[in-house]
Amino acid sequence: MNKLANMNSVLCSIALAALSAHAQADVKIGLSGPFSGPMAADGQEYIDGFSLALEQLGGKLGGQDVTVTQGDDMMKPEIGSQVMRKFIERDRVDAIVGLGYSNIIMANLRRLKDSGVVSIAVAGGPSPMAGAQCAPNVFSIAYPNDGSGEAIGKLMQDKGYKNVYLMAPNYQAGKDMINGFKRWYKNAVAAEVYTQINQTDYSAEITQLQLAKKDAIFVFYPGSMGVNFIKQLKQAGVIGAVPVYSTFTVDGTNLPALRNAALGVVSGNTWNPSLQNPQNEKFVRAFEAKYKRTPGTYAANAYDAAMLLDVAVRKVKGDTSNKAAFAAAVKAAGAEFKSVRGRFSFNSNNMPIQDYHAFEMVQEGSHFTGRLLATPLSNHKDAYVSACPLK
Repeated sequence: MNKLANMNSVLCSIALAALSAHAQADVKIGLSGPFSGPMAADGQEYIDGFSLALEQLGGKLGGQDVTVTQGDDMMKPEIGSQVMRKFIERDRVDAIVGLGYSNIIMANLRRLKDSGVVSIAVAGGPSPMAGAQCAPNVFSIAYPNDGSGEAIGKLMQDKGYKNVYLMAPNYQAGKDMINGFKRWYKNAVAAEVYTQINQTDYSAEITQLQLAKKDAIFVFYPGSMGVNFIKQLKQAGVIGAVPVYSTFTVDGTNLPALRNAALGVVSGNTWNPSLQNPQNEKFVRAFEAKYKRTPGTYAANAYDAAMLLDVAVRKVKGDTSNKAAFAAAVKAAGAEFKSVRGRFSFNSNNMPIQDYHAFEMVQEGSHFTGRLLATPLSNHKDAYVSACPLK
């Protein structure tokens, strides 16, 4: 199959079933992410979280009919670029939601900025996007890549660890996360190891880790990488013998698969199903009833993205034709919509200002969940805002 034919198959426009009856939609949304391949479970979280919010909003954003077109980036930058071009040039969407992982965002940051189309990342915020390459129309509804790394770094510094072993995949988000950790953790680093993205066998690296002198471990392995890594770490006898701290390695997406293997692991995040606020309790209850599983972070962020857009579209009275005015409405809506995370607003660089928590994985009866352990950083602003020219 040649590349064009391949794209015709993966970029098929699929209006969400609940919305397919609207032949003349007022608001067009492009929803992109890794909808196939090893990270497809994460992409499904985007779809399910966004779809649930639209369903609760009566299939509308700001009172306007909506069409959602999906684009599968396969977690490959070249495919992601074709998805973005289609959304911008052919579909002429009003907003792009998802944007995939940081490798996809970085491959398209200039294109998104030049288009002026409102673009909302639900799974990260690379450091260049938060800093010198920020743009008035490009947002992260999630977090800067290193936010939770900063929180766990502060927590481990406060707990007095003296020699921590660091591991992450070798791509923008992995490097951002480790740098964020080291911004707050100031003691010795036993080793700093980067592995291939989408690696499945970590036996060599875990053997190396076991031989190293360390008093704790900090890792970042999102999606299916987290499942493979934590299972192998447990099988090697590391979990339970050495404190394991992480970010986005264990969450609602993969906890059902990990179960006992993840018990005791501490995970940094801005959200967890166990967070207690009315909006989150409504979201989790509805998600579990509809999809028969516990939502993960990306589902929560995608749900928030739809709720954010609902407020923004209402602020421009349904007229999204003025891209700059629509982007300004999205920014203002950040302080007005009800996030499942609790308090939320956008900083001047379009990155969230929010709380960063640490959750310990525990078993409550037959249920595996995250228990709030600490909130190392409250109402926290990212480290890159001073490099962003936006005010």
